[in-house]
Formats: sequence, C-alpha cells, structure tokens
Amino acid sequence: MCKKTKKSSPPILAPATEGAQKMAQNMAINTAHKAGKKLLKVTGLKVAYGGIQAVKGVDFEVNEGELVTLIGSNGAGKTTIMKAITGMLPVADGDIEYVAKSIKGKGSWDLVRDGLAMVPEGRGVFARMSILENLQMGAYIRNDMHEIANDLEMVFGIFPRLKERKDQLAGTLSGGEQQMLAMGRALMSRPRLLLLDEPSMGLSPIMVDKIFEVIRDVSARGVTILLVEQNASRALGIADRGYVMESGMVTMTGEAKDLLTDPRVRAAYLGE
Repeated sequence: MCKKTKKSSPPILAPATEGAQKMAQNMAINTAHKAGKKLLKVTGLKVAYGGIQAVKGVDFEVNEGELVTLIGSNGAGKTTIMKAITGMLPVADGDIEYVAKSIKGKGSWDLVRDGLAMVPEGRGVFARMSILENLQMGAYIRNDMHEIANDLEMVFGIFPRLKERKDQLAGTLSGGEQQMLAMGRALMSRPRLLLLDEPSMGLSPIMVDKIFEVIRDVSARGVTILLVEQNASRALGIADRGYVMESGMVTMTGEAKDLLTDPRVRAAYLGE
C-alpha cells in the first residue's frame, strides 16, 4: 500500500549541541525497542458542530516513534480531529486511546501531564510575554529545575534565533518565528506524543522549508509526531505513514512514500 559585509543572522536550525543531545536522550523514545507499540488509537471517531457532522467515523493509529500525517483539503476535518484528541471538542461517538487508555473527554491540561502536547493552528503564543517566558510556560507542569534549564538550552540549540532574541516580546516576532516558539514551548513539556496542526500555514516558502527541517529533526530525536498539514507533498515527504481525509472520512491510507506517488493523491492534492 499503497536549505559592505553585514553580520549574518544565526541559523534557524542548528546541529545538536551537548545540551541538546542530553535532552534528546531524556525525551526520546527508543524506537528500536518500541517498534510497533500503539501510542495513539482512534476508533470510529465522530465529531459534530451542532447538526453538522464534521468527522464521520474515522479510524487511525500512531505507533511509538512514528511520524504520521493526516492530509486533505481545507474543511476535511483534520483540525477537528486534533481538537477532539486534546479534549477541546466533545466526541459524539467512537473512542480515542492513548497508551492503551481511553482519553475521550479528558482535558488538555491533564493530557500534557501524560506526555501529549499540541502546537495548535495559529500558534497561540503569549504575545505580551517574552520568548523566554513563553518557553518557561511550556514547562509549567515540571519542577525539575536543573533539567528544565538543560531542556531550554536544547530548544535554543534547535532554534538559535530564539536564543538571540529571548527577551523580545513574542507578539513582535514574525509568523515563522512564532511557529518556532510554539514548537519550542511544546518541547519544553517533554512530550511523548507531539501533535502539530498546520505548522506551515501562512508562512513564506523559505520559512516552510525551515519548519519542515525542524519537524524532521525533532522526529529524529525520537519524539512521536502526528502532523496535520495541507501541504501534502511536504508532509508525505517526511512522514512514515499517511492518512488521506475527504469530507470527514479517511479515504486512503498507506506508507507515505507510496501515497506520494499514488496517481489519485497526486491528482487531488499535488496539482497533477
């Protein structure tokens, strides 16, 4: 199945530093030992807005260590699914299991404590707080101060631009920089499963490239990722597996590399 002399800006994405490697070891799941273990399982999920059924009986799963993507056009139900998983929308029917336990109706504040974090569509940074304060908010559930300091250095290792501007108000950042901040904030919670909702939306082409670089890097560090993305080509290009959604239903599923070359997917989502 189916990239007068002015001082150049610091790179957006940097190689792992010693501090970053330390957090990666603490945060990462050893996929060699966890291969095949279901981390998230969604069964028969239905979600409605008033009388309109936005999600119509969806089934999918994410195994530990995987990068799985949900692709589809605007209005297909992708963001609705993410909100249902994180308790932001009520579930009309079906179930959502995380680490083999139902989390249907569980609040997002509790899910973060369980290792499930989401970077929402629109980023949602605290505009009147500094970059540093936003990142510290990502670790609000933790009290291991020494490890929090190490993790902060890890995030700054991934996003050098954030380190240079750590005292700058988040609301003054560009859209791409805010996306970096939102991702960094989520990483500060040490997630076992990271949900990314439309991370490339509204960004310039060069910033889209950098964001997908970061997603690939975070995945390589061992974090399991569920990625919702309209840019099907980019999403399938970095994912392990994919699910195609249309009108609230999953219509295709398979290995990402196979979906990327499937004529139906290419015709519907890649403009061919």
